[in-house]
Amino acid sequence: MRFTPATVALAVLLATVSSVGISQRPDAQIDPLSLEWLKKGEAAQQAGDLSGATDAMETALAIDPRNRGAYLGLGKVARAQGLQGKAIRYYREALLLDPTDVHALAGQGQAMVEKGAIAKARENLAQVKNLCKDGCAAATQLAATIDKGVPPTVLTAKDVVPTPTVVPTKQP
Repeated sequence: MRFTPATVALAVLLATVSSVGISQRPDAQIDPLSLEWLKKGEAAQQAGDLSGATDAMETALAIDPRNRGAYLGLGKVARAQGLQGKAIRYYREALLLDPTDVHALAGQGQAMVEKGAIAKARENLAQVKNLCKDGCAAATQLAATIDKGVPPTVLTAKDVVPTPTVVPTKQP
């Protein structure tokens, strides 16, 4: 029996290709346990338990990192907590899984407006409008948020703490 280098290479290639196909799930199939934890997180968010919602959704991602819904949910929770930078990052992770996700683009745009990045939010709005040819609720809501904008912080006299004046004391 003769084994030539080409025969050995072909045998290794066939063994590798066949084993890869058996072990992987399709991208569209999310682990059911991950979806269950996502539902628990959404329920906790509805109940106002943002910490519990974050924990449940992070558990969903630990089970299956391809769960785009968990990234969207974490983005909503982060926005509710006032953590717009974190929300933008979660929406970006969802967009890495599906660049055409209108809800992730709109959520990221709203977080950008809340953070003060109006120009970048307008870019997201353009992408959402491009994806929704007939106009969708996400595009309308993001446009309204951008139009409303974030009002600049104005300090009033009540907000400013007066600087104490130092009166020199007389020495005897």
